[in-house]
Amino acid sequence: QLQLVESGGGLVQPGGSLRLSCAASGFTLDHFAIGWFRQAPGKEREGVSCITSGGRTNYIDSVKGRFTISRDNAKNTVYLQMNSLKPDDTALYYCAAPGIQAMCAHPGEMRTGNYWGQGTQVTVSS
Repeated sequence: QLQLVESGGGLVQPGGSLRLSCAASGFTLDHFAIGWFRQAPGKEREGVSCITSGGRTNYIDSVKGRFTISRDNAKNTVYLQMNSLKPDDTALYYCAAPGIQAMCAHPGEMRTGNYWGQGTQVTVSS
């Protein structure tokens, strides 16, 4: 089965950090842009960040300067380093290959994706 598997979520206090991992199963990531999405309770899913196959990174304004997306093709994994976390970052985080790969340049406009995993929960609370 072709899918991405997320891990690394948890409960963290405001101002804390987490690193999420997105590992591919059944295929290689090399030629794909990969995006991180999140969905908070009662809200629509939103694109947060994306990294192109060439390593170019893009972020929505609310996470710029706090989140860093990266990829390690040798490990077939994409990461999302999240620093200075806020309660508003609380959500179920997913990774996926954007359905329209070119939308990686505009993560806030990513609406569809492929190879969805189960997600990993991030809760920011004191």
